Amino acid sequence: MEEKRQEKTVDVIIPVYKPDEKLKLLLKRLGEQSYPIRRIIVMNTERSYWKEEEYGWVPNLEVHHVTKEEFDHGGTRNQGAGYSEADIMVFMTDDAVPADGNLIGALVRGLDQTGKGGEKVVMAYGRQLPNPDCALAEQYTRSFNYPEQSRVKTGKDLKELGIKTFFASNVCCAYDRAAFLEAGGFIRRTIFNEDMIYAGNAVRHRGEAVAYAAGAKVYHSHNYGCIAQFKRNFDLAVSQADHPEVFEGIRSEGEGIRLVKKTCAWLVKEGKPWLVPAVIVKSGFKYMGYLMGKRYRSLPKWLVFSFTMNREYWKKER
Repeated sequence: MEEKRQEKTVDVIIPVYKPDEKLKLLLKRLGEQSYPIRRIIVMNTERSYWKEEEYGWVPNLEVHHVTKEEFDHGGTRNQGAGYSEADIMVFMTDDAVPADGNLIGALVRGLDQTGKGGEKVVMAYGRQLPNPDCALAEQYTRSFNYPEQSRVKTGKDLKELGIKTFFASNVCCAYDRAAFLEAGGFIRRTIFNEDMIYAGNAVRHRGEAVAYAAGAKVYHSHNYGCIAQFKRNFDLAVSQADHPEVFEGIRSEGEGIRLVKKTCAWLVKEGKPWLVPAVIVKSGFKYMGYLMGKRYRSLPKWLVFSFTMNREYWKKER
């Protein structure tokens, strides 16, 4: 008789800040997954925001608290990983809602692949679908960044994909825990973008692969205004400037221009040409934020504080 293959164990790790009804829906959907979840590990920022009595119905939940000053996009996730003993760790954000019961299973299958050259897949990220209230232009951005086709990306794809080779998102992403620990986890301190930094090092320096698992679907989108886009892209560029070992020699501006052109063409095709100017203006804010972030070392600190989304990061010693 053939021996049944042992299922890999899965822990889900969720950094949480000011939890709301969306987190409850996320936890409910995790409880409905077809693939078993061993533990759900919540890394909550500020104990006062967490109401223990509201989550007693989640059987496999454990909660750890950090202060706002202690929180770091890479460091806090590493702390959560330290509580896990599973084969696979799935990192999610507290505003990502599984679209169906197949999310975890699809991520696990995403990890169970290799690149064309035999490269080991060490992380598999899911597809982000727009929320019902998502603005029309942002709906297209979701489909641009998260298409219907799955893909395994390796160093051989750099020429074709450029910076998209490293594109991955901890909104919903599974990691091989053994490989994660061997690599030293996420960068210990980062303004954000810890997922792409990990992916870039995996592809460029460790000869590993990153999988996009289109069958692993979550609802997640934001309707950022111009100033918020400026600040987000400022922080994104800071993370790239701080990690030349990953991003040096790989331009990302071309990908942004391609997205703007395709979004405008799509809006015209959809019969909404009056939305095009807003896309162009918002894209200008994104680009200016990116340029400022790349040059943040030459800016006065008060200006950096005005430009960033993450002020706590700059208050710590750098």
